[in-house]
Amino acid sequence: MFDRKTDTARRVLPLAVSMCALTLAVPALAQDGEATGKAKRPQVSRAKPVAPNSTTSLVNLLIKQGVITEEQGTALIKQAEDEAYVQREAAKGASARAEEAAKAATAAAAAASPPGTKHVTYVPEIVKRQLRDEIKREVMAKAEKENWASPGKYPEWAQRIRFYGDLRARYEGQFFPTGNDPRLVNFNAINTGNPYELSENNPYFAPTLNTSQDRDRARIRLRVGADIDVADSVVGGFRLASGDSNSPVSLNQSLGANGGNFSKYAIWIDRAFVRYQPSSDFSFSVGRFDNPFWSPTDLVWYRDLGFDGFAAQLKHEVAPGVTPFIVAGAFPTFNSDLNAGYNLDQKDFRDGLPGKYPSNDKWMYGIQAGVGVKFDPQSSFRFGVAYYDFTNTQGRASSPCFDVGPADVCDTDMTRPSFAQKGNTYYTLRNILPDLSLQNPAQQPAYQYFGLASQFRPVVVSGQVDLGDFHPVHIVIDSEYVNNTAFNRNSLLGLERYNPYTARTIANNTAPTSDGTTGPFNGGNQGWMTRLTVGHKQIKTLWDWNVHVGYKYLESDAMIDAFVDSDFGLGGTNLKGYFIGGNLGLSDNVWASLRYMSANNIAGGPYSVDIVQFDLNAKF
Repeated sequence: MFDRKTDTARRVLPLAVSMCALTLAVPALAQDGEATGKAKRPQVSRAKPVAPNSTTSLVNLLIKQGVITEEQGTALIKQAEDEAYVQREAAKGASARAEEAAKAATAAAAAASPPGTKHVTYVPEIVKRQLRDEIKREVMAKAEKENWASPGKYPEWAQRIRFYGDLRARYEGQFFPTGNDPRLVNFNAINTGNPYELSENNPYFAPTLNTSQDRDRARIRLRVGADIDVADSVVGGFRLASGDSNSPVSLNQSLGANGGNFSKYAIWIDRAFVRYQPSSDFSFSVGRFDNPFWSPTDLVWYRDLGFDGFAAQLKHEVAPGVTPFIVAGAFPTFNSDLNAGYNLDQKDFRDGLPGKYPSNDKWMYGIQAGVGVKFDPQSSFRFGVAYYDFTNTQGRASSPCFDVGPADVCDTDMTRPSFAQKGNTYYTLRNILPDLSLQNPAQQPAYQYFGLASQFRPVVVSGQVDLGDFHPVHIVIDSEYVNNTAFNRNSLLGLERYNPYTARTIANNTAPTSDGTTGPFNGGNQGWMTRLTVGHKQIKTLWDWNVHVGYKYLESDAMIDAFVDSDFGLGGTNLKGYFIGGNLGLSDNVWASLRYMSANNIAGGPYSVDIVQFDLNAKF
């Protein structure tokens, strides 16, 4: 007779038995995965593992009956295999240790017994179990620590390292109008090589910058780095980057440069630091790191510039949305060559003269204070004032020295800049003694270096307003003003006209004259910049966008030209003009950029250049 209850029990009983087996075999993690619809990563279980063959058969049966999914079954099988491996390792270890213990006991007994005595060592089963359990715990602890029993999971030490990087491909066009002064001296080329012969005996003018020939170039920039959690409150980091040279203000590598013919390119150490940060309010960094000072524009500091030295940053929210901050640091900008000096002649050598000059290490000390205010979650205001003091940066006139060849040195040669772009005012450094052996003094060469004519202690005022009423579209206004408080116009006006044999004669930034002679100094010490940006603050996903427009005015000696923007006007100070550009997201972490810049000289001879840059950026 047909019984519906009996038939139902007959069908449900196998399923119930299967579920009981599943409860015993499936770890809690897999059950959680079933509840959420997504299997989680299997973990090492301390329960006694089931034999892999029987587990595989049971899991296949459960999959066939539809109790679990195939993905969950795969995870269970992997779990069983991992635990079986752990069990085997523990058993092998226990047997090995028991055998070693037996051998040791036999050897000890033999040593203590008369010759010819035979011993049979017995290791109790309870000792074997204790050894097996102990080794199993050790193996499982090692498996959990190193994560070799959890596929797809990094070891503990690797989880403390966070890699990052980005890549940029750029087309750049440089377009010069007619009428530029062709005599724009390349002081960096002179100061980074042998001194240049500047007397009238040399038929060639000093090295000059391009001011007339349009150029274009393809460039790339690659940056790859990592932040590492070294210990509690201690973070280390490094970044490697591309670049044509060790220039502090450009990581761009021009394609076809460095010898051409598909030659390989260099990689530079761009960041290397240790940071102590016991809380989110305070940090102390040492090494080479990002600019610690808040700077919303590139009027004073180039955006990619790295700082060498020490810096401390402190901030604290004193009221809801109001956070004052302060930053201070010391940074070496030049360290003298240990062997700097002159070549001894035989008499100097016999007389025991040192032949070396004292060091002329250069430092920059800086401090900045300001406040940030959040009006609401999307709108804010920030304001800061900074003071920087550059020591031993101004060029110094040398003692009278003989200078008859490029190998000769004078005692203040190290005061010249080790890197420069263009724009700062320069004067001659060497006081060259006349060569009395020459019948015609006009034939004497003048090998000369150039130093900065001004001291630099700039004060920088920075501000930013971020209006997020249309979030995610924002309206951001950035502004910055700089004034070099150490600048002394009267002292520069009092300098002699250019003379290649005499120190402290001004060499550039003079007013043009009708007869081509050197006119009076007409540089300055101030600068300002403002920029309006509309759109997304960060370009992260497809169709994110922003556009910007701005104006920059930076006089010759407002800031050291080595550290300012390297793109506007092809880098440096003594420039004014406007710029416009925009960014558009092409996919996640990929975007395109277009920028146009038009710059003109402020002091000195006429110079202007228009620059177009098109970038393709990828971040990873």
